[in-house]
Amino acid sequence: MSENTENEERLARPLIRLAKLVGIGTSYMGMSHDYHEIDDEVLIEVLAALGIEARDEDSQDAAIRRILKERYSRLVAPTVLHTAGVEDHVLVNTGILEAPSATITLENGEMYEGVIEVGPGDGSQAFDLGDRFVSTAALIIPADLPVGYHKLHVTVGGRTQDATLISAPSKVDLLDPMKNGSLWGWMAQLYSIRSSGSWGVGDYEDLKTMLVDAKRKTGADFILINPVHAAEPVSPLTPSPYLPVSRRLVNFTYIRPESVAEYAELPEDAKNQVDALHSDVDPLNGDSQLIDRDAMWRSKMHALWIIFKAGRSAQRQAEFDQFKANSGSDLEAYATWCLCYDKWGAPTADKNGWEQALNRDSTQIANLKDQFPDTLDFYRWLEWIAVEQLAAAQQAAKDAGMRIGIMSDMAVGVHPYGADVWWNPERFAKGATVGAPPDMFNQQGQNWSQPPLSPLDLEATGYQTYRNMVHDMFARAGAVRIDHILGLFRLWWIPEGHSAVDGAYVYYDSDIMLGILAIEASRAGGVVVGEDLGVVPEHVADSLASHGILGCAVEWFEQRDGVFRKPSEYRPYALASVNTHDLPPAAGYLEYEHVKIRERLGLLTGPAEEFEASAKAEQDAMISMLVDQGYLDAASAEDRVAHESEIVDALYRALKDAPCKLFAASITDAVGEKRAQNQPGTNNEYPNWRIPLADAKGNVVPLESVFDTPGAQRFAQIFNN
Repeated sequence: MSENTENEERLARPLIRLAKLVGIGTSYMGMSHDYHEIDDEVLIEVLAALGIEARDEDSQDAAIRRILKERYSRLVAPTVLHTAGVEDHVLVNTGILEAPSATITLENGEMYEGVIEVGPGDGSQAFDLGDRFVSTAALIIPADLPVGYHKLHVTVGGRTQDATLISAPSKVDLLDPMKNGSLWGWMAQLYSIRSSGSWGVGDYEDLKTMLVDAKRKTGADFILINPVHAAEPVSPLTPSPYLPVSRRLVNFTYIRPESVAEYAELPEDAKNQVDALHSDVDPLNGDSQLIDRDAMWRSKMHALWIIFKAGRSAQRQAEFDQFKANSGSDLEAYATWCLCYDKWGAPTADKNGWEQALNRDSTQIANLKDQFPDTLDFYRWLEWIAVEQLAAAQQAAKDAGMRIGIMSDMAVGVHPYGADVWWNPERFAKGATVGAPPDMFNQQGQNWSQPPLSPLDLEATGYQTYRNMVHDMFARAGAVRIDHILGLFRLWWIPEGHSAVDGAYVYYDSDIMLGILAIEASRAGGVVVGEDLGVVPEHVADSLASHGILGCAVEWFEQRDGVFRKPSEYRPYALASVNTHDLPPAAGYLEYEHVKIRERLGLLTGPAEEFEASAKAEQDAMISMLVDQGYLDAASAEDRVAHESEIVDALYRALKDAPCKLFAASITDAVGEKRAQNQPGTNNEYPNWRIPLADAKGNVVPLESVFDTPGAQRFAQIFNN
């Protein structure tokens, strides 16, 4: 037996067998190939988060028997996957000598006319349910079943059961220019880049301008932006775009009031009020130190209320009504949650607070909606306007000739007190949050404070929650980047009250979730990128590539044993970049900004001298690679401070030699910014997600001149040659 494998005695224990039965990993390999076995207490609490009692061996044995009985008692799993163009087999539980039959209702409501034959099962031993034995047979799903979300109707004897049958393409096809070449674009934190028309924070109108200018001035084909999922309705606003209150809805604080259609029709006095509110926050655009979302939103929200109350034409009202009908319960959940937040205050963990004491069916909630119908409709309207303006930015990008346009970032999860969790608590695990185990970049691990989606609920509901979210993101973007795509395979669950070190991996059906991505991306003609950095098993990259989903190649991470790989050796199916939003910009990294932040904030688990030495060794190794491969002159490497811009350019020249299908240049690198946008493992200790775009001297760089800067033009020349 290998020392990196659980021994037979451990594997025989009821707790370990139960955990594995429901997809909980009982051991794992860390980033440094260090082997860990999960403590009993952690496993018991993770099981509890899935609604499974496992405090002692009796309850563990009982849970195993119950789960196996449930699985063999059903005719078919509630969600099954089919690969379009391939003959697949779906296992069905049958009685002895009973043969199943099946029909399929297609996504469009029509009946599938092909023949569904029956084949042998998996050959496993019959299962004793107590009153009868169960064996298996296989339904043969024909290769010509079209792509879509269908209903499989299975009949055995006198019983019939339905399952969601997801028929997905085998992979997402590359865009034509990517098949024998590549595309490039920019990475931007939307909130940080302001124009003369901004309200102190970058907005959807700025995004539209940024996309068009990026194509016209630099030839770029996309801009990867921070997540723009829904946020709180009133101040204070959560700075992190990766802790949204809903992932299906979009952030209405990015609305540009003057771009709302009704603004142009306002009476003069109302328009003057809106203009005065804009003037109040205009000085924020010149602040190079801190983004003040709260000041922006207090003024902007007032302006939007004025526009909302002015009313709409009959045609616009009809469009609004249609939007509400199409958006369904998720819009109602968010608007209702916003109303409660507005009138009763921020949700908290207090058991007597509205978020804990009331739910969507509570009488008090219905009464509040009846009391403030205009405010409730205002929040629905804000979402409609936000979706309109985000979609308009994407349309402008396509009209300008961009092949992709917006690359939207999908956060890992949602705020524990947000609209999604409050309205639909059954979708989430209770008593656990997601994060990451320790690695070389975050030595204490990470806790992202987000409750994980329940894999049991996903399977039971045909993955409807995930399907809706992916569909809506592709409705207003040309590409979607999945943050921490490992979460489609496994998520690090941290039981409540534990540190990030004390967690366990819970496994998900990645084939189904990747299949959903393939359906939605193919229908939209879009691209999917999975952020697969950190502790990621090797098979994940292979699975992503086989599904036509790009991973990520970050130049500063492409190293092994202190030696940087030549970019020409990178994998083709990747989005390549020099850095990420969790690292300082290139100039800051060269000046050891990441070391200074960690030392200042006490984020190191070992001696500061060791981390400083490792950072210096890392930079030396990178410079050596750049010099050895001919990207940087050896003389420039001798004086890194004086030749910092040449080194940054060399990083990008090296990157361009990678065979990757997509490349992303950072706008912060182009303008010489040195400050990090985010420091993982911190909240307010560092001004995460609140750093305005500025140059090397600390001067604000307005949107109007971003792509005219020397750095932006140099990067464009690198990628366009």
